[in-house]
Amino acid sequence: MQFHNDGFRVGDPTIEPAADGAPRADMPATVDVLIAGSGPAGLVLAAQLSQFPSITTRIVERRSGPLLMGQADGVACRTVEMFNAFGLSERLLREAYWVNETVFWRPDANDRGAIGRTGRVQDTETGISEFPHVIVNQARVQDYLLDVMRRSAQRLEPDYDLEVVEVQRDNEGEYPVRVTLRRTDAARLDEVIVVRARYVVGCDGSRSRVRTSIGQTLRGDAANHAWGVMDVLAVTDFPDIRLKAAIQSANQGNLLIIPREGGYLVRFYVDLGEVTPENRDTVKQVTAERMIQTAQRILHPYTLDVKEVAWFSVYEVGQRLTDRFDDAIAADGTSREPRVFIAGDACHTHSAKAGQGMNVSMQDGFNLGWKLGAVLQGRSGADLLRSYSDERQPVAQELIDFDKAWSAMMAAPPKDPNRPDAGGVDPAELQAYFVRAGRYTAGVATRYRPGALTGEPTYQSLATGITIGTRFHSAPVVRLADAKPMQLGHVARADGRWRLYAFSDASGRALHALCDHLARSPDSVLRLVTPENADVDSVFDLRAVLQQPHREVRLEDVHALLLPRKGRYGLIDYEKAFTSDASADIFTERGIDRERGALVVVRPDQYVAHLLPLDAYAELNAFLRPIFRTNPPSP
Repeated sequence: MQFHNDGFRVGDPTIEPAADGAPRADMPATVDVLIAGSGPAGLVLAAQLSQFPSITTRIVERRSGPLLMGQADGVACRTVEMFNAFGLSERLLREAYWVNETVFWRPDANDRGAIGRTGRVQDTETGISEFPHVIVNQARVQDYLLDVMRRSAQRLEPDYDLEVVEVQRDNEGEYPVRVTLRRTDAARLDEVIVVRARYVVGCDGSRSRVRTSIGQTLRGDAANHAWGVMDVLAVTDFPDIRLKAAIQSANQGNLLIIPREGGYLVRFYVDLGEVTPENRDTVKQVTAERMIQTAQRILHPYTLDVKEVAWFSVYEVGQRLTDRFDDAIAADGTSREPRVFIAGDACHTHSAKAGQGMNVSMQDGFNLGWKLGAVLQGRSGADLLRSYSDERQPVAQELIDFDKAWSAMMAAPPKDPNRPDAGGVDPAELQAYFVRAGRYTAGVATRYRPGALTGEPTYQSLATGITIGTRFHSAPVVRLADAKPMQLGHVARADGRWRLYAFSDASGRALHALCDHLARSPDSVLRLVTPENADVDSVFDLRAVLQQPHREVRLEDVHALLLPRKGRYGLIDYEKAFTSDASADIFTERGIDRERGALVVVRPDQYVAHLLPLDAYAELNAFLRPIFRTNPPSP
């Protein structure tokens, strides 16, 4: 990380100097963004917005304090990539359980009353990410994000004991959304507070009042299958208790075992069977003791002695989705500027089997956060916010389609080779589907369609391993100035900036000409968009990757734009130029055209917006300028 840019200061460099007026205890009468709900989606959004000191953000939560024990636990590879941009990946990886392999068990061929191991696979595809799939309690994930907020210049903390009563949009003045809040703490129970906001985001769960206020409804399949989930400390002779395990028994149901962080805790997802109108109340009242007994029967001939149940719950599988994630369509059907948004469970719900509900919710917050930041800082017009629902709603639909198929397979009994007409799922098919679905479970299957923020794949052949519309897939490089081996993608921080990764052509002339254009041309998008007196990389963070080994490149030959002077002292930033790593050449790893090079445009949420030749100045301008407000012409 970089610090001391604006002068030397002592202490923890991850704690930003407090902005004027921060912290502020009382709820102000007006805010730029009001977030309802401090779950995963709300906290990622708040953590992102906390990085912009000029934006007034508040987050309200009806609970009396931070979450202590959460239901979600799986953190996908893609989510760890996002957490790295917030400076959280090292803490997460140190504490979490790493899911390295998944095993499959089915009825024993010689004794269908017992189970036997039938398969063992790598949990995530090799090379899919530099980070693993990990398990950590949702409450700890939220603790990490709260810490980011506290260390920001805003010193942002949730306002607990406040629930949303009503959200009204009256389109009056700068703060067109009127939010009525009610206190839930005993000392001030039912006290009402009214706040006006520029934007409101409902991250307030499946019973969202913010969603109701904009006329959206969760639609989808009714829940018809129940699962019990419990975190336990247990003694067992089941040999794969520290591996993720999918178990199909012949007659006792199915079981999913997820080892937890800390070396001892284990999560069991226990199949409780079909839910009907007649048995729904009974299913909801299932006890931890019954879950344990069911798990013991499924694990036969192995034993399970549960010493302590840390937490348990019962839920019904159901996948539901709203038509839109914003209020851009008024009640009379007319289009308008979106002012109220919903994210996470407020607009899409899933089963826990795919392990993606929390992950997709956090990606909602990351997608919306940088866009709100750009609009509220005046860098982009309000039309940018329309892209949030347009991008995220189809992603949620894709996840629901996957979740339905995976949940159905997990709930189905195994096929009986002696009764081929009895139905069920072939255990080999279950394992094969798990492998095929690896990109979904890793969180890297999202691909945004061509549009205002995603270019056409005209030049995709310049870098076959960096796909437009998908997240930027990092790879090893060596930083030129100090010979540090590192991951190129790790230079990206959750700071709202776009990244321009310029991969050099064979001669280096096209790269040098690109730098000249960006630094000097009147048509340079960098010059047209960067605010006057701001650092040259305050909007576009340009990084270059050269093909030669780092010892064959002289720093003094690097273009001045890659050694920019920044901050009040004009200090030189030496961290813009990189070379290939001899052990894992990025040009080979990502299929980059060595002769022509490539320019990769990456959004603040780490998704590849466009891929262009180094000399495609007109195409670069044509793509980026509509996204940004340009500087006024000089007098």
